[in-house]
Amino acid sequence: MHSVAWNTVRWTLERAPRILHSRCFATDVKSVLQGTGKGLVLGFYESDSGYELTNSASTFNESSGGNLVKLLTLSGNKLQKGDSRIFYDLHQDYPAVSVVCLGPKDPPEGLECIDVKKECVRETAAVGVKSLQSAGATDIEVEDFADAQASAEGSTLALLGIDGYRSKKSSHPNLILHNPGSTSAEGDWKYGSDVATAQNFARELMEMPSNYLTPAKFVEIMSDKLSTFSDKMTFIGRPLSWIKSKNMGAFLGVTKGSAEEPYLLEMKYSGSPESSSNIVLVGKGVTFDTGGISLKPSARMCWMKGDMGGAAVVCATMAAIASLNLPINVVGLTPLCENMPSDVAYKPGDILTAMNGTTIEVDNTDAEGRLILADALCYAHEFNPSEIIDLATLTGAMVVALGAGAAGVFTNSDAMWSNLEQAGRTTGDRLWRMPLFSQYRKQLKSQLADINNTSGQDPSAGSCTAASFLKEFVTVDKWAHMDIAGVMEAKGETTYLGSGMGGRPTRTLIQYLKAASQELAQ
Repeated sequence: MHSVAWNTVRWTLERAPRILHSRCFATDVKSVLQGTGKGLVLGFYESDSGYELTNSASTFNESSGGNLVKLLTLSGNKLQKGDSRIFYDLHQDYPAVSVVCLGPKDPPEGLECIDVKKECVRETAAVGVKSLQSAGATDIEVEDFADAQASAEGSTLALLGIDGYRSKKSSHPNLILHNPGSTSAEGDWKYGSDVATAQNFARELMEMPSNYLTPAKFVEIMSDKLSTFSDKMTFIGRPLSWIKSKNMGAFLGVTKGSAEEPYLLEMKYSGSPESSSNIVLVGKGVTFDTGGISLKPSARMCWMKGDMGGAAVVCATMAAIASLNLPINVVGLTPLCENMPSDVAYKPGDILTAMNGTTIEVDNTDAEGRLILADALCYAHEFNPSEIIDLATLTGAMVVALGAGAAGVFTNSDAMWSNLEQAGRTTGDRLWRMPLFSQYRKQLKSQLADINNTSGQDPSAGSCTAASFLKEFVTVDKWAHMDIAGVMEAKGETTYLGSGMGGRPTRTLIQYLKAASQELAQ
């Protein structure tokens, strides 16, 4: 064994009790990465006979004279899915190599309702890049794990760092595909990086404090973001005067209590000029939700900075499809406002009139999302929509029903559901269909108006009654409502999202639109 390899083994054995039995060994070895700062992420599968290396890891093992396998064998107990080891000075080009276990080579899907192989790749890539980031790597090469797109997604999502408000900034390593075997792999890696970057943008918007992300600031940020695509994207921030001119009484009612003026953000992407129809996306954009006069409890109210998650997902998706140049026409609409208590705020018992003339009795001012969406959905019909999808962090009932496992989908179209479900299965960002039974509409009966904004004294099926409320403002045959309240915040359910705002289901929405564009092209 040559001296470098022997020094690695000796170094490893000497530090085995302290280093090798943890998943990340960064703090002890940052000095090893002085100089090039380059790291490499490789993988292996669980095997009865030991370690079955991926193709890239096998090639690397040969170039190291078999020392990768030797060190894995020396590293202690058998590694399982998600376990990793970092080896140092194993190769002259890579001062640090993180080797991560993908689990079984052919994992069963079971009841997961996702492509488990793809999800294993995302998780594995995330473990590897995070360990090397902690070790001080400045450039990280990641193998494709036989799925370059999923590898790029997991890597890119894992490295998001929200430190814009700290005096000391953290480092963000460069990500590179290791030894791409084909142009196809390079293209898949770039696509995966692009869609993950879009989700990260949604996460960044959702993390912004509400004193930084006012409705006006939201419009400004998106104006800058979309200016690159001015040749195929029109962008308008509709002001208060315009909202009044459209008689959006439900939207206006919610905005009354705040000193921040509302906007309706309108984005129109023309990727298929020969077509006159559009898919319309509508996203709830409450930049801070106190609940209004029906005030929320103070505990965790700070998380209501993320109540514009629907708008964030729509805006990130619009930027992504323009960047990807998808051949499809999409309109994005996001009503932006705050829901605040004040001496002029709307109150329980008030009656508001929506853009389509429907009168709404306000039972609870904390059910504001459906009110601003009602007018946005009415406006959506002016764009000759082939279908409408709205997204909103709408109900606590959805958090109770599905938690972070999936976003709830209510739709009047089996075809839409089939395509949405397949998109979620591909991206690993699941969706779950919820019912739109007529009985839920009956729970919204008002004694004074056409409809009540909540079911009043009957709190059952809260997410279903909210969806039934929105359905009153939709006339197209293809409509889907996504209640994303449960997936607003990540709490460590996946390695690649960690903790914080999730930006879900951005990648699923992009995948859905990509599939729709391919269908249109046929």
